[in-house]
Amino acid sequence: MKKIRFAAPALTGVLALSAILTQATTITENFSSDPLQNGWQVFGDTNLFHWNSTNQNLEVTWDSTRTNSYFYQPLGTTITRYDDFSIAFDLKLHDIASGVESGKTGPLEIGFGFLNFSGATNTSFMRGAYGSAPNVAEFGYYAHGYYDYFGTIYDSPATATPSFISGVNSYDYAPQILSVYEDELPTNQPVHVSLTYTASNQTAMLVITTNGIPVASFPDLALNGSNGFTDTNYDFLVDTFSISSYSSVGDDYDSILAHGTVANISVSVPPPAQNLAGSFTNGGWQVNFSARTNWLFTLQRTADFQSWTNVSPTISGINGNLFLQDTNPAASQAFYRIRAERP
Repeated sequence: MKKIRFAAPALTGVLALSAILTQATTITENFSSDPLQNGWQVFGDTNLFHWNSTNQNLEVTWDSTRTNSYFYQPLGTTITRYDDFSIAFDLKLHDIASGVESGKTGPLEIGFGFLNFSGATNTSFMRGAYGSAPNVAEFGYYAHGYYDYFGTIYDSPATATPSFISGVNSYDYAPQILSVYEDELPTNQPVHVSLTYTASNQTAMLVITTNGIPVASFPDLALNGSNGFTDTNYDFLVDTFSISSYSSVGDDYDSILAHGTVANISVSVPPPAQNLAGSFTNGGWQVNFSARTNWLFTLQRTADFQSWTNVSPTISGINGNLFLQDTNPAASQAFYRIRAERP
């Protein structure tokens, strides 16, 4: 839940804004200081993640023989297919290979992006073949591998792709055809990865560059029926940004072992409300702001910051201006905030 707060004297009509959340929720990390002192946490095998204070990066091992492990930071809110977001980071792979476990010759992806933390830390969460991994919105990279299907060898080229998995049905995912994203990332050379998702057309754009030059031309990915999200009601609910090392336990086909570094992370998620303003209107305090859909908004009032009272009906957000009003304002000074929460 995200709360957007501002304060205003109830009688004077002078608007005094306080702690207005009008900028995007952002996570930026350049690893110049210990990330574990800057909101980052580790779930799973802590030995897979190591902060290099000299080189100012995060050394990562992606090892499918270990448990699902995440170097993560909570967003403080939940985002869905109806929210804009962007992810960017520098990645330098030293080595990466599939087929590192007996019989598991197919590649298991290494992941960078959004998860639902409660679901991703459940023992039933399995990102590999025939697994159940609901609520994912990430960039995934697969090493080259192959599958032996009853004696017939199928090649699996290296692939860099946006990846979305529904929270309603984890077998509804996008993209379902990976061939358009086949491209091998260089090793021992830094690349910059940028994944931008636009909610208005529900489309993700992937750009990967090295020294400012695109490594390939990747098509945009729209979340629609042809790309796996077969029902417009299918959605993902994610609340955590993570660098993810996925386990192959329960997956008889896929494996991965990779080593590399991650640096200069930037994650941006817009707030549910922006451009807040308030004034007295018809004897009551009114707030107007630019709202987003898929949120519920309520105007709250307090005199002491100890307890808050709802002073307006709860209204569903729209992609446009929204108005909330306290029609029975307090007789003395009061402070207001907007409560924004998911339905």
